[in-house]
Amino acid sequence: MKKDITLVVMAAGMGSRFGGLKQIEPIGPDGEVLLDFSVYDAIKAGFTKVVFVIKHSIEADFKELVGNRVEKKVKTEYVYQETDFLPEGFTCPKNRQKPWGTAHAILCCKDVVKEPFAVVNADDYYGRSAFSKIADFLRSDPDDYCMVGFRLVNTLTENGYVSRGVCEIENGLLKTITERSKISDCKYTEDDGKTYTQLDPNTVVSMNLWGFNPDLFDYIEEGFKKFLTERINEPKSEYYLPSVVSELIEKGKKQVKVFIAEDKWYGVTYKEDKAAVVAPINEMIKNGLYEGI
Repeated sequence: MKKDITLVVMAAGMGSRFGGLKQIEPIGPDGEVLLDFSVYDAIKAGFTKVVFVIKHSIEADFKELVGNRVEKKVKTEYVYQETDFLPEGFTCPKNRQKPWGTAHAILCCKDVVKEPFAVVNADDYYGRSAFSKIADFLRSDPDDYCMVGFRLVNTLTENGYVSRGVCEIENGLLKTITERSKISDCKYTEDDGKTYTQLDPNTVVSMNLWGFNPDLFDYIEEGFKKFLTERINEPKSEYYLPSVVSELIEKGKKQVKVFIAEDKWYGVTYKEDKAAVVAPINEMIKNGLYEGI
């Protein structure tokens, strides 16, 4: 009997990034969105449960869009990333509207994820091999973590900035990861476009495709308390998952095995990205890669 492994899908930010959840248009011929293909690939790779991290405000639309279909194929649970979900002793500032970030999204899963798990974004296409690599790793009962990285040049959009975790790799292990929130054309800016720093197009970047053990929750919670103590009153401050991983690496508590994706990444960060995604996805469907989706 194969080991239970879970796929955690970060979807709480879908509404804001697309300008409203209802504006997400289908990618596949029968109304499928990118998330349908990730779940399909994950099930094929052996994942036994899917946990969606969403907000209460998008729950009805999300379930209608994709959740109800997924529930028919695999065990499915929902957790809710709300700004007031904070450790004991902390109170959310009244002016806080922005979610607390990707590490906080994962922390929201603490009570429902007790097995090794992978983390993905809801609006990214990672490819079959990426899920197979992480599934194999998670079923091997590792003490450490892993990630699947992509080449920067294959993860950009012509329709705006993207955020990427820029990786430094040594002997197949992640050495450092630095979050860059405004990347365009293999360059990033930290001063709203006044100046840019060039990046190698082949730089490996994180697309938030991670493999973890449940011990991660304790590390996140400890770090989140420190983060809140220092930055709770900054309205746009976020606690990023790569920051948690980086700290664990720096302190020697964890190693992170890096796999490089064999399949091309596709993403819909902006509504205008749809056209560049529909054709290749539908070609894969035509070729039988997603039979029965």
